[in-house]
Amino acid sequence: MADFTQDDLRDLMSKWLEPERMPKRFRIVTDTTDFYRVDYDDVAIFEGRPYLIRNVEKEGRFGIDEQPKFWVKRAIDLITGETKIIKLVFWERFTAKVGGISFECFRSPKKEARILDLVKGHPNFMQGFSVEDSVGNLIRIIDYIKGKTLSDLVFSIKKPHEEYFHDDLPSLLKSYTEIIDAVRFLHNHGEKHGDIRRDHILKDTKTGEYKWIDFDFNYYHGENKFGYDLFGLGNILIFLVGGGDVTIQGLADKPDILDSINGNDTNIVFHNRVANLKKVYPYIPDELNYILLHFSNGAAVFYESTDELFSDMEKAINKIC
Repeated sequence: MADFTQDDLRDLMSKWLEPERMPKRFRIVTDTTDFYRVDYDDVAIFEGRPYLIRNVEKEGRFGIDEQPKFWVKRAIDLITGETKIIKLVFWERFTAKVGGISFECFRSPKKEARILDLVKGHPNFMQGFSVEDSVGNLIRIIDYIKGKTLSDLVFSIKKPHEEYFHDDLPSLLKSYTEIIDAVRFLHNHGEKHGDIRRDHILKDTKTGEYKWIDFDFNYYHGENKFGYDLFGLGNILIFLVGGGDVTIQGLADKPDILDSINGNDTNIVFHNRVANLKKVYPYIPDELNYILLHFSNGAAVFYESTDELFSDMEKAINKIC
């Protein structure tokens, strides 16, 4: 393991920082158990490699202001100057309910480390590797992806829905099938993403590829090991087809449509969102709406695999492309 003195680290910093940004003093951190104490201008050293800690990463979700993720730091690799995302160990668990089915969810650094090895070189996943700190905490070092989330991209399209549907949705759905295929890759190797959400898909500005991020959540499953992932994919599809979330509240000024909506037409996860979007936008082809109905409260059957969802998506895309 390489040993660095303060002077060694200052020399390395000087390669990547302007003189006015050089810290006057800094701590060297090797034990990250208390991730709150790993702070700006600290130098974290993992298995002989130094990283200068900069910002705490933030995450916005469903219109909520960005929340700091204190266990996730942005850093500079002092050997290469590259920006890295450093994910420290944070234990969290919660119970999610979907259609009367409970999923016990929990963070698993080991799972994310395992998947990072599995997806190395795959264009639709974030890239990185895992290391241990001085006391054995499993740290994940992730390549920084410059880009926008899928949700931000959709929200940036300011068009009436029918225009969006014909001009923009076809290409978005083609990209959606690619990210289904990426999840299918995980499932075929016995792994789950675990936290499938539209803000966990980034479009890489450099390559134009959509990439899955943040797969450290795991969940205990019942009969269908991949059920929770599939519900997440369904929520993303409903969001894409609607050009955003179509809510019961948002239909208040369209009483004819609102009166036609019943409980079976709503999203099985988010009961104020409409899943049966053909009642709102009648030009949606039956083949596409058929898929949406699998994720509604009125669904008689659910998708059992990404293979089934992928196959139906290919048929639906042929109707609108």
